[in-house]
Amino acid sequence: MRNFREFHVYQQSMQLCVEIYKLCAKFPSSEKYALTNQMERAVVSISSNISEGSSRASDVEFAHFLEIALGSAFELETQIKIALFLSYINENESNHLLEQLNIIQKGLGKFINILKNQTK
Repeated sequence: MRNFREFHVYQQSMQLCVEIYKLCAKFPSSEKYALTNQMERAVVSISSNISEGSSRASDVEFAHFLEIALGSAFELETQIKIALFLSYINENESNHLLEQLNIIQKGLGKFINILKNQTK
């Protein structure tokens, strides 16, 4: 079993989670069960899949959960852009979040490649 708390990408995803929740709290109440809910679910999914995958016995299984986390990160990227288009966030907020998300996406991609190369 791996200690997911030590993974830098996990720590980054937790920080992003807090930021997304704070940001979504400012969205119109009409978005509570729409975009807000989708963004919060996607950002929680990133760190949740990292931690769940770390408990798996094999690198292949762990890589699978990291791929799900990566998918959630790309989903969140789209949702951030939608929030910008709807003027729920400004361009500076969007750029900041997308920069953080890009770092997480790259980190997950590298992690997945490392795990997959170990199993060859």
